[in-house]
Amino acid sequence: MLLLLLFAACSESDNTVSQDEENDESEVEENDESTIVSVFKSHLSKGTIPGSEDPHVQYIKEKTGVEYELQTTPPGSEPAEYINLMIASEDFPDILRPIGGVEQTIISQGGALALDDLLPKYAPNVWERIPEEAWDIVRTVSPDGKIYYVPQVYLVPSRAALLRQDWLEEVGMEMPQTLEDYKEMLIAFRDQDPNGNGEQDELPTTGREFGRWMDHLFAMFGVAMWEGYPEWDIYDGEINYAGTSDNMKAAIEFIRDLYEEELLDNETFLNKGDVWQAKVNNNLVGSWYHLPANLLDKITAMREEAPNAYVSGMPLPEVQNFDGFITQKSMGLPEWLIPKASEDNAINALKLLDFFYDPDNADFIQYGIEGAQHEVVDGEKVLLPATDETPLALGMLNFQTKESMDIRIENSFPEEEQQMIKDIFEITTVDARRIAGDGLPSTVYEGYPDIQSHKLFQEYLTKIVIGEWPIDKFDEFVEKWNQSGGEEVTTRVQEWYEKMK
Repeated sequence: MLLLLLFAACSESDNTVSQDEENDESEVEENDESTIVSVFKSHLSKGTIPGSEDPHVQYIKEKTGVEYELQTTPPGSEPAEYINLMIASEDFPDILRPIGGVEQTIISQGGALALDDLLPKYAPNVWERIPEEAWDIVRTVSPDGKIYYVPQVYLVPSRAALLRQDWLEEVGMEMPQTLEDYKEMLIAFRDQDPNGNGEQDELPTTGREFGRWMDHLFAMFGVAMWEGYPEWDIYDGEINYAGTSDNMKAAIEFIRDLYEEELLDNETFLNKGDVWQAKVNNNLVGSWYHLPANLLDKITAMREEAPNAYVSGMPLPEVQNFDGFITQKSMGLPEWLIPKASEDNAINALKLLDFFYDPDNADFIQYGIEGAQHEVVDGEKVLLPATDETPLALGMLNFQTKESMDIRIENSFPEEEQQMIKDIFEITTVDARRIAGDGLPSTVYEGYPDIQSHKLFQEYLTKIVIGEWPIDKFDEFVEKWNQSGGEEVTTRVQEWYEKMK
């Protein structure tokens, strides 16, 4: 038996060497037998995981020969932690959507499959539709310059400063043009009962714990922020961390004043996501920052108590000596990654992905199956609202242009709401600007996890805004940040930026 095993091993080794000589690139061989592809995607909307017999699953199988098996995080699990558990247990899906920088962990550990040769052959629509600039950014992330994930591409801004237009009219004011106008508007929201419930419970503006999702208050001062995290942009003539800039200090001083005068929700640093969202939905908030494409459910909730509720995009008020802008990140963020452990099924995973990037499938991707995802009304397809019982339809395309966003709005919102959403996007597009750090790889933070997590920034921001510390403590923060790794990270970022230029 030992001799037989040894002979088999030697034969296998000889065959492997022979194959390697024939194919230096070790290209993945096509596997006709494996047609099931497991797809991991967190942050799913309402609905149930579809089974094998689901019409949406079967339609895609008919077109591609691949049956998808949708996976997500268990209820109550934190997505990034769950993915890290998958990595630790080596229990990988065939293709996954990485979040929280987990792609860097997988790439650095050799756990991601290089896609440079596979994409043009098995996913030509993905390869051709994504701009070369985006692929170049992805290459800078890896130590060997290879492509290890498919990136998101957003050619339009996805976030906006939002405002209750009906409140503005109720207090008899115009859209604020300056920082002073904005503060006067917030005072009116606080004092004049614009929601009309007879109680002084209005929150002129609000944010979430750790100072997240109140980017509009920083944006006026030209601070690059992404969902409450300082980003990297040009300050003092070079790419630098927005969290340590003079712009940030001025913004924090202004936010501190708002907090002191109860113009900023005094529970901001306690608000978890669901609590924050409930305040917006229950007509308590006049000015906030979020995703206009996700406004439908919020508008519906608002109008249960306020039938005339109307949301507008707020042009950024002017601030003397500062150039305000809405942070736009268009390219480079990871969207889909194939684990090395799933190499044998990579071709099927790419075939599945390519289906969603094929323009010929745009109608199906938008509307899905009649009776499940849409119904036909007067000859027109109308998307059905999601419920807890509705089978989820897999979506894998994350490529947004103005044209595709308009189509999404027209297909997702009732006709009477469509212009409202389009107006918001038009306003935020004027104020939006791609930052210099768009596509920055998280490898620049290697060895400095606290710098990457913004923990020090969040501590100083919170304590200064709530009045526990004076504004002068900001200078201490800058010094500590540099000493705890900020200087080294800045050097890495500036080297990356020169390379990208």
